[in-house]
Amino acid sequence: MYAQVIVEYSLKKLDKTFIYHVPGHMMQEIKVGMKVLVPFGHQNIYGFVLALQEKLETEIETKDIKEIVDKELVLSKELLAIADFLCEETLCTKISALQTLLPSSFKAKTQKHNYNQYETFISLNENMDLTKYKLDNKRSKKQLEIIEFLEKQKKVNKKEINSSSLNLLIKNEIVKVENVQKYRLNQEKKKEASKTLTKDQEQAFTQVQNSLNKYETFLLYGITGSGKTEVYLKLIKEVLKNGKTALMLVPEILLTMQIVKRFYQEFGSEVAILHSALSSGEKHDEYLKIMRHEVKIVVGTRSAVFAPLENLGIIIIDEEHSATYKQDNMPRYNAKDVATFRAKRNNIPLVLGSATPSLEAMARAQKQVFKLLTLDKRIGDAKLPLIEMVDMSEEMKQRNNILSSLLQRKIEDRLAKCEQVILLLNRRGFATFINCSNCGFTYKCPNCDISLTYHKSSNNLICHYCGYQLKKASLCPNCGEDSLNLYGLGTEKLEEYVQKRFPMAKTVRMDQDTTTRKGAHEAFIEDFLQEKYNILIGTQMVSKGLDFPKVTLVGIINADTSLNIPDFRANENTFALLNQVAGRSGRSNLIGEVVVQTFNPDNFVMECVQKGNYLTFYNQEMAIRRKLKYPPYYYLVGLKIKGKDYLKTLEEAKKIKKYLEQRVDPETICLGPTTALILKYNNEYRFQIIIKYRFDQKLKSILKEIDLMYNENKEIFLDIDLNPLHS
Repeated sequence: MYAQVIVEYSLKKLDKTFIYHVPGHMMQEIKVGMKVLVPFGHQNIYGFVLALQEKLETEIETKDIKEIVDKELVLSKELLAIADFLCEETLCTKISALQTLLPSSFKAKTQKHNYNQYETFISLNENMDLTKYKLDNKRSKKQLEIIEFLEKQKKVNKKEINSSSLNLLIKNEIVKVENVQKYRLNQEKKKEASKTLTKDQEQAFTQVQNSLNKYETFLLYGITGSGKTEVYLKLIKEVLKNGKTALMLVPEILLTMQIVKRFYQEFGSEVAILHSALSSGEKHDEYLKIMRHEVKIVVGTRSAVFAPLENLGIIIIDEEHSATYKQDNMPRYNAKDVATFRAKRNNIPLVLGSATPSLEAMARAQKQVFKLLTLDKRIGDAKLPLIEMVDMSEEMKQRNNILSSLLQRKIEDRLAKCEQVILLLNRRGFATFINCSNCGFTYKCPNCDISLTYHKSSNNLICHYCGYQLKKASLCPNCGEDSLNLYGLGTEKLEEYVQKRFPMAKTVRMDQDTTTRKGAHEAFIEDFLQEKYNILIGTQMVSKGLDFPKVTLVGIINADTSLNIPDFRANENTFALLNQVAGRSGRSNLIGEVVVQTFNPDNFVMECVQKGNYLTFYNQEMAIRRKLKYPPYYYLVGLKIKGKDYLKTLEEAKKIKKYLEQRVDPETICLGPTTALILKYNNEYRFQIIIKYRFDQKLKSILKEIDLMYNENKEIFLDIDLNPLHS
């Protein structure tokens, strides 16, 4: 027998299978999808078996497979099909696709750490004559006590008995020892009273329930606080009743914590979680539970879409509009596309939920490609918050640079009423740049074409792109004068200002800098829920999924930040962010308010946010997209050309543009090359070409040709992103 093996090296020239002979002692055990150790050149490396065959078509010299690395890990037909799908959709190598499916402990590579943990249990050996042993050892009182204890308890943790007498019993085979695998994450079911669905929720549930055994995509458009999670839970219960499994995706770790808590309450140990905040050992354990069919539900972020669940009954994607479902590096997959592939393959429904659906999803719903389900009322007595716009150009004249007078008054009012406040500023750090008023010097990243952000708590200047760090000097490094000034506003500076302005308030800041410690997310959320803090300051991580009954005021600082980014999705992203964070206010019977601080109060996005009118925004934005030929009217491909030498990189970018124009369909539009949003990143110059097309059957093969041309180029690197989220 012979095996076709794809090896661990992710090089285009090695993107093919190699034939190995299967030794006789492995023939009964080896399966397609297993990880194996094989000789390759002068060393042994890892790979995956993609096919088995009895004979060779032509006589060639083959080497033997050295070892089956993990007999428990077998990639299913579905996972292998997903890998093929990723190769086709992202133009990545087969091994890159396979490695993407797996957590680090299962990837094809040398493992220096054994992630398995065990607990040792002891019990009596039923094959031994205990009566005779007791008679022969009458004087060994301690041994007899242990035997009597085990006769009652049957099986106990070895930690409970630690004595030399136990060791003698083990040595004499009276007591047997068993190592049982221990999982790091275990949750018991904490059943709460089931919530009764509203008429709208029940209607949405029924429509999906009627399609549980066929492929159909549903868009659940529910305003913030309308109870989408309760619909998801009831659907999953129904799927489990039918003996099937369920997959639930959420966009961010922070949201995972909130939803997982709810899922644990309902389903306990039937739930496995997968997200990047887990340790490698925790991911290993959760993956084992799924592989061993010990769980029926998986909840997680983007990569959880590859969970090896069998007999899938439903896939749910919450906050489907979120950009975090798209992978930034190779393979640049979108979890929504993979979920669609799996739903079609398993003939099951896919539910996409959002309070601000992506334009592409809503467009498909309007064309009845997706089935639209609507929840337009908040649960119980909760009402949508009142949203007020503040023109910051007027406030600047009053020297209210950070908080407007209106927002300050409302914060004072909430503090007096013992209610809570959330302040959103989507920029971390203290100051966005430092400038010398004497010589004009500005701290810049030596690797990237960008100014360094100042973090006061560590006195560090940090590049938020490549991570370069530098200690801030007290004097200007260029002229030596004491004339360095801090400009711009970040969450750290906002926190300092709020603490000075409201000294009696207890504030907490939640951003990437304060949540690096494991468990920090949950701790902050729990403390705020327990009202240990009055004011929560944060970046966009505080905008989604959080439910705090006492929050009655949300302040949005610098609402224009994301509006001014040169990206065709800037309006859509701004509307979604502002709408989502506004939805954190007034989620109980208390009246909620939102203050949006902007320099563009007349902008149509701001007007739609104020009125809470998604459909008006959708119609206006779609009209713009149609004129400018952007998704959903056109598909996009983004090409990034990167190199150390500016002129060489630009020259190659021009060559690629010319090559494309000569071969693509006449209706296909090629724009560029232009400099990327960040021209220099990590010591590489970057240019981009944007392709817009509607129907171009030749395009993918042309892109594959270009990709191969630059495959072994040591000076120029080419990144191809099919259906990028940004232009």
